[in-house]
Amino acid sequence: ADLFAAGDWVDTQRFLALARDPGVIASFGLDGVASLEGYLFPDTYLLIKPSPGEEKILARLVNRALEVYDSLDRGDTDLTRHQVFTLASIVEKETGRADERPVIASVFHNRLARRMKLQSDPTVIYGIEGFTGPLTKKDLKTPTPYNTYAISGLPPGPICSPGRDSLQAVLTPAATNYLYFVSKNDGSHYFSPSLREHNRAVRKYQR
Repeated sequence: ADLFAAGDWVDTQRFLALARDPGVIASFGLDGVASLEGYLFPDTYLLIKPSPGEEKILARLVNRALEVYDSLDRGDTDLTRHQVFTLASIVEKETGRADERPVIASVFHNRLARRMKLQSDPTVIYGIEGFTGPLTKKDLKTPTPYNTYAISGLPPGPICSPGRDSLQAVLTPAATNYLYFVSKNDGSHYFSPSLREHNRAVRKYQR
């Protein structure tokens, strides 16, 4: 909203209000979704001034998200569309590497299948209003609807707008037995099937 407003395309508050309006959300077939967070697809758009207005810009972004989603290979997932967008947004935030996204997605699928908490730091950050960092142990223990260290399963909605690669990764994840991953501080991650191996990796890469 701020980026569009800076270019004199929208009024920030009206854009945000429409993105949270149940009637607007329902018009896209997204019944039961609290806001358009996650459905404003990251892409390159051609806009011509004068501005077409907040409603039409939102429609461009959301319709593009749904168009891309409908074009993807479904795999054999039993997740709902909203769950796919939600999990894809977590994958999007966990790694910037396209080649890692199917593996990251496999970790979360494996954890969900075992009823393990997702324990994703980006979800915790999203749930803290005005977060400035760094993330603390207290933050991990503070309950919010998005704190996947505290809640079981997926948070109530996306934490960012996932791109095509992240959506596809969730729909067709890699086949792995991984349950854990830790940053190697070079943009990549070390993946582990067991807590013992994960703890060794944490000691190696994070301490």
